[in-house]
Amino acid sequence: MFFFEKKSVFGLYCGVFGLGYDICFFPTLYAQYLDNMKIRQPIKPQPDVQAIEPPKKPAMPELAVFCLFAFMITLFGLIMLYSTSFVTQGSTYFWKQLTWMLIGLAAGTGTILIGSKRLSEWSPLMIFLLEILLIWALFCKPINGARRWIQVGGMTLQPSELGKVVITLFMAKFLSTRTRALESEPFRKVMFPSAVWVGPVILLVLLGEDLGTTVLLGSLYLLMLFVAGIRLRYILPIALILPVGAYFFIKAFDPMRWARLTVFLDAETYRMTSGYQLWNSLLALGSGGWTGVGFTESRLKLLYLPENHTDFILSIVGEELGFITLLTVIVAYLILVYVGLRISVKARTRQGMLIAFGMSIFIGMQALINIGVITAAFPTKGMPAPMISYGGSNLLACLIAVGCVAAVAIDTAIPDYPDKLLDWAGKRLHISRSSAAGEAGQPT
Repeated sequence: MFFFEKKSVFGLYCGVFGLGYDICFFPTLYAQYLDNMKIRQPIKPQPDVQAIEPPKKPAMPELAVFCLFAFMITLFGLIMLYSTSFVTQGSTYFWKQLTWMLIGLAAGTGTILIGSKRLSEWSPLMIFLLEILLIWALFCKPINGARRWIQVGGMTLQPSELGKVVITLFMAKFLSTRTRALESEPFRKVMFPSAVWVGPVILLVLLGEDLGTTVLLGSLYLLMLFVAGIRLRYILPIALILPVGAYFFIKAFDPMRWARLTVFLDAETYRMTSGYQLWNSLLALGSGGWTGVGFTESRLKLLYLPENHTDFILSIVGEELGFITLLTVIVAYLILVYVGLRISVKARTRQGMLIAFGMSIFIGMQALINIGVITAAFPTKGMPAPMISYGGSNLLACLIAVGCVAAVAIDTAIPDYPDKLLDWAGKRLHISRSSAAGEAGQPT
């Protein structure tokens, strides 16, 4: 029945993504961060409005590619969502996701008009509002045993998804104003105060039974510290101690999570119990072969694979459209993140560089975790595929992130363009009002 054995699925799907991730990002782009941005060298304090180093070329070509791939992935997600849900839900999920896509496009456009720098300056207020939403979610009705969602009328919002954007904006603002402290007193003046701001958000997400997003937010926080210039000797102990501590805590006090953390090692043995979802995901991927069984022809989506329209939608992509199409999706994610990091390298300011880096890397990490989960490379966790899985909050966060990266790219060609846009609009408005007043004062 299988076209690939389980280990082959792991090697082909997750291996391709992981290898491409390493080849594309770390050797090439990080070297450019070191050479072009000089972030590992002692930095003289300077206002963020000054350019770190004049970019050789504006990032407009990268912007076009970035927006194109973001749109293509989102459109592909809508098509696959219709295929995975129309049998059991009709077109309900499709129209809801389309509505969220339009909201996300409006939010992303607004982000571009406002400018990512100005949004970053507002991030302390955003963190305060986000904490209120996360506390609110803890008192809402749980869904699948987790308290991650706020339900208002017919709409459902998951605040932890917006946390990825808010933490990125806050860390970009925070780190860009502490360039000297990054070298002189990194723990006392950078790591500790930033943890005071970001830590409660991550803790509230954890209290909402969202371990996957907790890990992603913590990883994003540490990566932004490292890219900003804090040395590994300060970050590595945290990155090692916390996972080990979580491992022993879950093993001792949380049997349900412990089962989910270990079942991925042998999904076949537990295929009728705790490994049911993962086993059916592997069945879907294996039965798809190279070209798939045909669009809308999936058998596993007929109530065999739970959450097939959300966290496991890429399993249905592999079954219906095959390994070649799923590999294309993986490559599209790689290109999207790579181009986003290229925009980050070309950013005009340190704050812009950190914003573009954080927004691009959280999309990449989320895609990597999702692909690892559906192929049994990682423990089963609720992590949607960016811009493809059903979920308005995730789609909204990703499209806002796309808008932030686009704003950084535009700023390389037109410095401080939001202020210039406001000045232009103000002049036009003044002229139109003056003209109207003059016409009103003319005798008839």
